Amino acid sequence: MSNYSVHDIRNIALVGHGSSGKTTLIDKLLNFTGAVTRPASVDDGTSVCDFDEEEKHHKHSLEAALVHFDYGGKHFNAIDTPGYPDFIGQVIGSLRAVETALICINAHTGIGVNTRRVFQEAGDAGLGRIIVITKMDSDNIDFPKLVSNIQELWGKSCIPINIPIGAGHDFKGVVDTLHPTDVPGALLKPTEVSQSLIETIVETDEEVLARYFEGQQPTDAEAQRLIIDSVSHGNLIPIVCVSAKSGGGMKELLDVLVSCSLAPDELLHKAINENGEEVEVKPDAAGPLVAQVYRTRIDPFVQKLSFIRIYSGTLKKDESVHISGSKKNIKIGPLDKIQGSEAKPTDAASAGDLVAIAKTEDLHTGTTIGNWTMPPLKFPRPMVGLAVTPKTRGDEAKLSGALHKIVEEDSTFHIDRDSQTKELVMTGMSELHLQMLRERLKRRDKVDVDVKEPKIPYRETVQQKAEGSYRHKKQSGGRGQFGEVHIRMFPVPKDVKPEEYCNKEHFPHMREFRHDPKHNFLWVDSIVGGSIPNNFLPAVEKGFMERLDRGVIAGYQVQNVGVEVHFGKYHDVDSSEAAFKTAGSMAFRNVFQEAKPSLLEPIVTLHVTVPSNKVGDVNSDMSGRRGRVLGMESAGGDLKP
Repeated sequence: MSNYSVHDIRNIALVGHGSSGKTTLIDKLLNFTGAVTRPASVDDGTSVCDFDEEEKHHKHSLEAALVHFDYGGKHFNAIDTPGYPDFIGQVIGSLRAVETALICINAHTGIGVNTRRVFQEAGDAGLGRIIVITKMDSDNIDFPKLVSNIQELWGKSCIPINIPIGAGHDFKGVVDTLHPTDVPGALLKPTEVSQSLIETIVETDEEVLARYFEGQQPTDAEAQRLIIDSVSHGNLIPIVCVSAKSGGGMKELLDVLVSCSLAPDELLHKAINENGEEVEVKPDAAGPLVAQVYRTRIDPFVQKLSFIRIYSGTLKKDESVHISGSKKNIKIGPLDKIQGSEAKPTDAASAGDLVAIAKTEDLHTGTTIGNWTMPPLKFPRPMVGLAVTPKTRGDEAKLSGALHKIVEEDSTFHIDRDSQTKELVMTGMSELHLQMLRERLKRRDKVDVDVKEPKIPYRETVQQKAEGSYRHKKQSGGRGQFGEVHIRMFPVPKDVKPEEYCNKEHFPHMREFRHDPKHNFLWVDSIVGGSIPNNFLPAVEKGFMERLDRGVIAGYQVQNVGVEVHFGKYHDVDSSEAAFKTAGSMAFRNVFQEAKPSLLEPIVTLHVTVPSNKVGDVNSDMSGRRGRVLGMESAGGDLKP
């Protein structure tokens, strides 16, 4: 069990755009603090965090990796996350497990596309944010302009807490802005930045603010407290500079993490208790057990690993615990403290800590452990699909099992067998996302697959009213078949409320109605005088439902259609359920063709953020793809969504 208190724990996630140096930075932090003694390098394939074969081959992170180290009397749990937006699900899960997000920005390339998104995700989660400008030893760096761009995009609350001395080959280290000194080569004036920093942090305390206006500076102890308060409330977003390659600024970065990152008891978490009430979760090792699975990994050797953040209480190995969505308790497996790909067994873990539970099949990403329930994790909906089949005949079952493993560990990956096209479709965030998962299938599960563009599942509907009938009559010796159905067909709005729509004004002779939400199909019974006996009406409805699934004009599912059955004929001897089922199906087909039938294709709402000088190009491209621009507004800086 850990021998550090809750207040001495720091949980941080390194997030940012691809190639911003997050993985290299964590490797150097582990080496600098002595947590890892062997050399660790992304380029050499020896990184602590990028240990999968795909990550080594492509030299960028594909999954979140957990490590830990100690510095300055604090215990740090650090999560390295992928930088490409294709793997945003790994970032979202990781942000649930931490109190502080380190937004990494490449000093040379500046603010990337995914940097904006992860900054917003961290803000929406209520986390403390620290901007880390990496690769200060790169060429062609304009630090003042980069700081100006950051403040233009995210506000004046982004203030350098240290300033680089030189850049590129001349980068020699950093100077502190809280205790500024005139240093030759500093890329900004430390005294000017110091004044902005002090003015920002004193605003969180009225007493200190009043003394500041009287000319009295806050003490070091007060400044430290005010910085933490400002970071936790989002009033201050410190900017720090570092070069992991040369080591410049590494010690100062660690000092900033000690002084500016939030402890578990400095961020409010809420859960739902046994009575359905929202309550505050206090990070107390002696409190009720509240923990959540923020990530799942399927390891070929250890099998299933569930990464857990403990918010309250103490979790012990082989303990019987309650989990959300289950009526009975489960016995958890061994507890491990994770260092990249290595796992060290531990007997227990308490509030504020991050551990992994091995070989517990009942745990899934988002599962809450304990009697209180944490909010669910919300992942974006994947939109890029590919139809997949195994290259080797007979590997269908093997492929299905391998795909379900990926679904278990990646919440932005879905699989679905389309009932219309009869294809197995896997859906991810992008083509790159799906390509990386195909490589994993081949390496880990030994399943090679063929992929192709999936068939488009169109929908059929009608655009105007029509009416007609069909008489089914058949005589071939013995008992015949007879059934006649008269119907009126009409379009049904997508947001229809059946109880309000089905009234005597629309259907004067209505006896009853039924609504099928799957197809948004409305069936109204207006039979008068028993022209169709009640015992045959379910058969008529069944004929309608079969036609909804089979389609009429192109074999696609029918939706947003209503049918009113208002008349019919029957025969005392020859009428049967089969006859009326056929009559209903054929009447539906005939009238559908007269009601101006049309095909519906899938549509999606996109939010696109582009530089202002590229708006015209993007609008032109969208018009060429039959897209419709609904509106534009400023997204901050030189960007428009």
